Amino acid sequence: MGKSLVIVESPAKARTINKYLGSQYEVKASYGHVRDLVPKEGAVDPERDFAMKYAPIEKNQRHVDAIAKAAEKAEALYLATDPDREGEAISWHLVELLRDKGVLDGKPVYRVVFHEITQSAIQEAMQHPRDISAELVNAQQARRALDYLVGFNLSPLLWRKITSGLSAGRVQSPALRMICEREREIERFEPQEYWTIEADAAKGEQPFAAKLSVLAGEKVRQFTITDEARAREVEQTLREAARAQADPAALGPAGGEAEVIGELRVAAVERKQRRRNPAAPFITSTLQQEASRKLGFTASRTMRIAQQLYEGIDVGEGGAVGLITYMRTDSVSLSQEAVAEMREVIAERYGKAMLPGKPKAYKTRSKNAQEAHEAIRPTSAARHPDEVRSYLSDEQRKLYELVWKRAVACQMKHATIHTVAVDLAADADGQHLLRATGSSVADPGFMVVYREGSDDGKDDTGEKFLPELAEGERVALHAVRPEQHFTEPPPRYTEASLVRALEEYGIGRPSTYASIISTLQQRNYVEMDGKRFIPTDIGRTVNKFLTEHFERYVDYDFTARLEDDLDAISRGEQDWVPVLESFWRPFRERVEEKKGVSREEVVQARELGTDPETGKPVTVRIGRYGPFAQLGSRDDDEKPRFAGLRPGQSVDTITLEEALALFQLPRDMGETEAGEPVQVSIGRFGPYVRFANRFVSIPKGEDPYTITRERALELVREKKQADANRTIHDFGDGVQILRGRYGPYVTNGEKNAKVPKEREPSELTYEECQELLAKAPARKGRRGGARRGRSKATS
Repeated sequence: MGKSLVIVESPAKARTINKYLGSQYEVKASYGHVRDLVPKEGAVDPERDFAMKYAPIEKNQRHVDAIAKAAEKAEALYLATDPDREGEAISWHLVELLRDKGVLDGKPVYRVVFHEITQSAIQEAMQHPRDISAELVNAQQARRALDYLVGFNLSPLLWRKITSGLSAGRVQSPALRMICEREREIERFEPQEYWTIEADAAKGEQPFAAKLSVLAGEKVRQFTITDEARAREVEQTLREAARAQADPAALGPAGGEAEVIGELRVAAVERKQRRRNPAAPFITSTLQQEASRKLGFTASRTMRIAQQLYEGIDVGEGGAVGLITYMRTDSVSLSQEAVAEMREVIAERYGKAMLPGKPKAYKTRSKNAQEAHEAIRPTSAARHPDEVRSYLSDEQRKLYELVWKRAVACQMKHATIHTVAVDLAADADGQHLLRATGSSVADPGFMVVYREGSDDGKDDTGEKFLPELAEGERVALHAVRPEQHFTEPPPRYTEASLVRALEEYGIGRPSTYASIISTLQQRNYVEMDGKRFIPTDIGRTVNKFLTEHFERYVDYDFTARLEDDLDAISRGEQDWVPVLESFWRPFRERVEEKKGVSREEVVQARELGTDPETGKPVTVRIGRYGPFAQLGSRDDDEKPRFAGLRPGQSVDTITLEEALALFQLPRDMGETEAGEPVQVSIGRFGPYVRFANRFVSIPKGEDPYTITRERALELVREKKQADANRTIHDFGDGVQILRGRYGPYVTNGEKNAKVPKEREPSELTYEECQELLAKAPARKGRRGGARRGRSKATS
């Protein structure tokens, strides 16, 4: 009996699965996608029902050839790629390639799906195969076609109107819009002053704080007190009222420590008990958010580590085993078997009192949660993080522990929190009230295992104790403190908050968040301020162009509805061709319409003012190589001067003074000891020192505007020394023998010739060097053509 061939996506997964299936199966990896759209215009033909032209992916060709060779001998083909649309498409593409090669004739083809790489899950899947899902394949093809049509039509517009190397994406562009809009909110924000009134009180030796909540019978709101004069007036009112109702004997220094300036009467005590339920188990987006907040991982790093944990790691159980379930999912449901095991682990480790009466069930909010059928959880809750930590890298251990704790905690009983709020009257009539609050954990419940983080890495369950207080009793008042505050702008997006925003808007899907963020960074549309995104000038310009001229296609609701349509295709509720047709026709018309937009309309200049020395206008704008300042106009008799913006400067925020400072370059730095003039400036490839007609780069982190003459000359000396060490012999007329990266060579500035291996470079004569150069090919320029010869004037 021949073997059956099983195909998975990665070699790590192949090794793990191979040990579970036995000798009658051969397991091979496709190494991801095997076919993609041809990388040129016309790969998707809207005139032929969006027919697509595919080509094998060259880097994976040898793996496909190995699969084809094995398939030719196999009795059956089992496709065990990932359980989502991408995985379904990989299986379909592979079958298409194998059929073209004629190696599947008469052989059964099965699709098997599992969400965890464990022996039971794999054997269960092999016993219940199905056909390749046409609906999932169509949904993936539709998504790929849309992304192609948007990219191949919008990106060339960006190249012509802004600069080369830019791209637009169906999901990437709305994400960029979010970041840019948040930055504009921050820039437009005007802080408002407000004051709070705090009080330091104590019962016996136990101090506590309170905050003014009612003033003259009116509730205190954020902007009730807006300046220091009013704050001091309220402070005095409270001091006088508290002193007036105090027992005179209680006033004065308290045991030589804090002075007692009055008394507060307990007007009301409100005690409550509230429950806090555990969070649902992880889905892709919440895993990325929590790993960012608690571990400092980027979305792409989280997914890379999760992939390793899913595919299998040797933890001393006789070979590699998958430690978590599939990590691309938007479902929070858990299998009955998994829940049962979690409850056993909870009872054993934390006691039966930590178990709720019945298992907790979680429902997915999104109607489109269908890419996988379970949340992210450990494949076995009995596999405690401490038991496998020695087999894992530090980052694997941290992420596995996070997944394990969140999953186990979701099946534990709620936490019980005691809260108390006390109203303290500063006057006899209760017209001025201060409120003190406290909380304590009566029963931690699930919190003994896991507490969900917030964007600042903290949770809201920290205990804050108040002394036992009863209505009518009095406490000492030690101080009344007016505190000044200013409203703050909304925070910039972090990876965690951006993923959450995309998810809330319905933009993108679990498998896309990490790639969206990576693309924004790779295209230089955003940069990081700590862990928060700031749009670059290029990012702002791209967003401005798209929102002004392609507003519908960066609209959040439109993008979300299109995602819903793609999900409907995957469920078999819509046909993919009409969905693409409804998108394509108006989109194509808009692209044609906007081809006539001038570059000046897109990269508008921002006028900063006039240079007081020359009277010339100063503007900033985006150029082909980035943002720059311009002194003068093209209509002037004298050519305008240009200067690139410095790191951290923006076209939208730079001031006239900052722009004028850019024109301090080039700076004359005197001469070298050999009499060579030295200048400092910035070129296309960064800041540099020029001496005679030679250049040396200024190291990163050093500022060409402030570098000293001594440091510039030091860089020149270092450059000369490096060049001297590189030179084996200089014949004096441009012909040199140099040490190169790949060995010694002869050059005359126009041609390079290798030194023969059998010759000692230093022993070559001038005539031999000329012979080698005559036989050498002409050097190619940066664009692939031969370099031009020297002009007569310089030869």
